[in-house]
Amino acid sequence: MTVTRSAACCLALLVAVPMAGCGKAEKPKQAKQVVTVDVVTLHTAPVTLTTELPGRLAAHRIAEVRPQVNGLVLKRMFTEGDTVKAGQQLYQIDPKPYQASLASAKATLAGAKATVVSAQMTVDRYKPLARAFAVSKQDLDNAVATLGQDQANIGSGEASVQTASINLAYTRMYAPITGRTGRSSVTEGALVTQNQTDSLVTITELDPIYVDVTQDSTTLLRLKRELAAGQLKRAGDGAAEVSLIFDDGSRYEHPGRLLFSEVSVDPTTGSVTLRALFPNAEGLLLPGMFVREQIQEGVRQNGLLVPQRGITHNQHGDAIAMVVGQDGKVAQRSVTTDRAIGNDWLVSKGLADGDHVIVDGLQNIHPGDAVQTRQVTVDGSDLKPVQPEPGAPAKTPPQAH
Repeated sequence: MTVTRSAACCLALLVAVPMAGCGKAEKPKQAKQVVTVDVVTLHTAPVTLTTELPGRLAAHRIAEVRPQVNGLVLKRMFTEGDTVKAGQQLYQIDPKPYQASLASAKATLAGAKATVVSAQMTVDRYKPLARAFAVSKQDLDNAVATLGQDQANIGSGEASVQTASINLAYTRMYAPITGRTGRSSVTEGALVTQNQTDSLVTITELDPIYVDVTQDSTTLLRLKRELAAGQLKRAGDGAAEVSLIFDDGSRYEHPGRLLFSEVSVDPTTGSVTLRALFPNAEGLLLPGMFVREQIQEGVRQNGLLVPQRGITHNQHGDAIAMVVGQDGKVAQRSVTTDRAIGNDWLVSKGLADGDHVIVDGLQNIHPGDAVQTRQVTVDGSDLKPVQPEPGAPAKTPPQAH
């Protein structure tokens, strides 16, 4: 019995040991899934540097036409909204009262001239008589004084004639400038008064036309330095050539001139108003339109453009980019951006020619992760896979191993 019990115990131990060993066996670890990201390969190229300044169009000149004499409007001699030339007649005020005033002034002047002739003859007769003591010297002096007064009346009469002529001319109201007319505030038969508050019509000169841009003083100083250094294309003395872009993105075909001399500084904000001048013979530009001025500042020969979707910011606000290294792993780069050009950033530090910048899939990766890559190009908000040229070997960025 003793031997049998010992053998049974040994057998139980032998069976339990393998079972315990099986219970402690570990499952094999699963490999981490490799993420596929879209990358853009950077290449240096000449980049045209431009500055865009938002602004609004303003009329070159505005003339508010008001009457300078009182009277009834007999005729309006233009069509509202048409372009009128400087010197073109706009209104005719009733001239009859002023024609009568002119005739009266001329008659008064003629009477004064006749009086002068009579007074001159009297003086001529008194002079020899006074030398012969036939008349007193006092009578001669009175005759000379009367002649002088009558001659002064001629001057006054001539001034009255001139005033009457001017008032008569004011009954014909002319356009002071060339431009487009607005709505007429009076019609035939309306009574107008001299220098009234309300204008009869407003004429706006649209060719040329101004573009007013409000910017900080730093931008003004930078543009002036670049103009002095020859980096900006000149359009006359002290002016830089600028182009115009409409709100819908289309470009105005005629270049303009940025006038640095016409600036005003706002004492409360420190901003300045830059004024540009554009030709507008077609009348396409209208006051109040929102536009953007574009100034070409030169060309950076080895510029590096990076899609904006490939540049993010860390918690400190610093610009960063995720790139795929030669080992197929993600690396974070701190970058310095100069300016935005279209949908790209112009990068001056942190990236180099040939770098593979991740533009899609950033939310699924971290620095040090191994990734698979797909070469794409960025077209606005769309990503398009790069297709190799026919007959050319496909060039692929580094892949994770």
